[in-house]
Amino acid sequence: MRLDKFLSNMGVGSRTEVKQLLKQGAVTLNSQKEKSPKVQINPDIDQIKVNGKSIAYIDKVYLMLNKPKGYISATRDDLHQTVIDLIDEYDYLDIFPVGRLDKDTEGLILITNDGEFNHQLMSPTKHVPKTYEVFSEKTITNDDIKLFKTGIELSEGLTKPAHLELGVKDKQSFVTISEGKYHQIKRMYHAIDNEVKELKRVRIGELSLEDDLIQGTYRHLTEQDFKKLGLK
Repeated sequence: MRLDKFLSNMGVGSRTEVKQLLKQGAVTLNSQKEKSPKVQINPDIDQIKVNGKSIAYIDKVYLMLNKPKGYISATRDDLHQTVIDLIDEYDYLDIFPVGRLDKDTEGLILITNDGEFNHQLMSPTKHVPKTYEVFSEKTITNDDIKLFKTGIELSEGLTKPAHLELGVKDKQSFVTISEGKYHQIKRMYHAIDNEVKELKRVRIGELSLEDDLIQGTYRHLTEQDFKKLGLK
């Protein structure tokens, strides 16, 4: 890989800005000043620094974000803030959200730049379960739990069986689904003569949102996290 392309891809600056840094002698390659943008480097082996700061090679990134309300699940939008606006650190890697959460829904969302990772989690054939905490207008009943287990009739047909359970707080419940129809949970509750007041995704697969991950912040996924997602 060319040195200027590497530095640009790692977010140091545009190709023009990178060439200026090289001319100024601000870039070192294996402890030696390097001024040629065309020099070929191995990003896995060579040590590159800009103004004394090491530039690590990052190809793929996998993040867990605790999404606040008011942000939409998109890469960019002219009218609303997006979940990507919360992650300045990796915007140069063309990151995007895995799936979507509604603007007024909060909680666990994954961010990556890996299309295959996205496919593994979002493909309808994978059936990766997702669990949501719900605060509803009414307390759910045993009949509601049975209905969810058999599937709820929506305009486009019957949903797949969903697991519904009562929470310990007033009008709190938890629902696990394995598909992602438009506004699915809100529509399922509406179908049983109930309305969702608050909605938060708390788990994908066996990967749970951590209590100490503050809204609007994120962390990198670990090898254990991948196992909980059923990917390793």
